[in-house]
Order: sequence, then structure tokens, then C-alpha cells
Amino acid sequence: MRTEAEWLDNPVITEGLPVALAETLAMTVGSAAITALLGVVVGVLLHNSSPGGIAPRPGLNRVLGGVVNLGRSLPFLILMIAIIPFTRFVAGTTVGWRAMIVPLTIGAVPFFARLVETSLREVSSGKVEAATMMGATRWDVTRKVLLPEALPGIVAGLTTTVIALIGYSAMAGAVGGGGLGATAMSYGYNRFQTDVMIAAVVLLVVVVQLVQVTGDRVARAVDHR
Repeated sequence: MRTEAEWLDNPVITEGLPVALAETLAMTVGSAAITALLGVVVGVLLHNSSPGGIAPRPGLNRVLGGVVNLGRSLPFLILMIAIIPFTRFVAGTTVGWRAMIVPLTIGAVPFFARLVETSLREVSSGKVEAATMMGATRWDVTRKVLLPEALPGIVAGLTTTVIALIGYSAMAGAVGGGGLGATAMSYGYNRFQTDVMIAAVVLLVVVVQLVQVTGDRVARAVDHR
């Protein structure tokens, strides 16, 4: 069994892993920020255009729902390969953590959008009807009733999405995206450095736990029901 000194003598652990962790965090934060914005927009459109929404649009709802379902049905690895030309067009390259933000975002938006839609459906219809009777416009109902009431669920959904993105980022790293996944694959698997693999796994577990704890606290803080 390796001693602490032997672990610290490994430059991959002492120098490579901090860089890999920073790349994983950069991928996750970048894609999560874009996903949060686009996912809320798509989720609101899905909810409001549904038959029970405040602005029913059956045609739009079917088309948008079909696109979202298609995005959710594709495994991330296949999606990442399928959109290589688009990734190159947007990022100028298909390797590195910056390029991976593109497929990570495209893979996460449909997932988060459905979670947003589900949270909006749980808002009491009585509150929506009361706001409508008081003369509130659809925009007002969405901004002042639906989103605030659904905020705890949206935050919880975003937490789940960010954790999924961390897992996706590790997968992306194994195929040229950098980050902890690339380090674990290159050194822990290909070069049989078990200590590197263990250290990478521990870092991922710690990051996921921090995200979950933070998300839970924020969800409770914004829940005024």
C-alpha cells in the first residue's frame, strides 16, 4: 500500500490533478450556466404551450416536445460524436474543455427543461387563476407567479443537472475533453496508476457532494411556501 509520501511524489497527483480539476469545474460551470438559462426558457415554453398551460399552442408544444425528447434519448457519447461539426463551428476545435461545453450544454438543456416543466406543473392552479382574474398578463403570471412558486423545484432540478454534467464531463474527458476523466483514463487506466485513478474518483465524489449540499441549502432558502 502506498504511503502518503509516495502519493505526494507522483507529479500526476500533485501537479496534474489540480489542473484537471480546474478543467472539470470550468466545463461544468460553463455548461451549467448556459443550461440554466436555456433550460428555463424551454421549460417555460413547454409548460405554457401545453393544453393546461396559460397559452396553449398544441402545434408548438408537440414540435418542442419532440425536439426535447430527441435530445434526451441520445446517449451523451453518441451526441458528442454526432455534433462534432457543430462543435468545431462554435468552438473552433473539437478537443479541450472549452469545446466540450458545446455538447455538454446540448445534452443537458433537454434534461433540465423537462425538470423545469415538471416544477411549473406543480404550482397551484388557484394562484394562477387568481393572478389572471386580477388582470395579470401571461408574462406577469409567468414572471411573478409560476417561476417564483416553482423556484425550489427548479433549483433542485438544476442541482441534479449539474451533477449529471459532472459525470458527462468525465466521459468527455476520456475522449479528448480534458479534466479528471482524461487524467483517470490516461494515467489510471492506460498506465495502470491506481493511485491516480483513486485520487480522481475521490475528487469527483467530493465535488458532487459539495454541489448536492449547496443545492439543497439554496432550495430550502428560496422555498417560502
